[in-house]
Amino acid sequence: MPVPASSSMTDFNPGLVHRPLPSAEHTAGKGDIERPGAARNLIWQSRSQAPTDFENALGDALETAFDAGAETPTDVVASLNAQGLHTPDGRPWTEDAFLQAMRGLGA
Repeated sequence: MPVPASSSMTDFNPGLVHRPLPSAEHTAGKGDIERPGAARNLIWQSRSQAPTDFENALGDALETAFDAGAETPTDVVASLNAQGLHTPDGRPWTEDAFLQAMRGLGA
């Protein structure tokens, strides 16, 4: 059972000796995986909005396609169409439409 945020361990074990947490190292780069401000900010790490319902459905359909062994855009397009997930305007996928959509979503 998780400990409620407002509780401390002493609420559950009054005999527990309090031990201070270790202090953080504040020297840039020491004790950190990366130097603050030096890491490249990739676009997918800072989306401007949550994925749309279509984008979530496309992601699920792509997982299904890859799980089934799709390796090329042609394979993926065949899987998306077989799953009944069409383009945002309701048409069956073509390889060109799929590649254009992937470029747009990755921008």
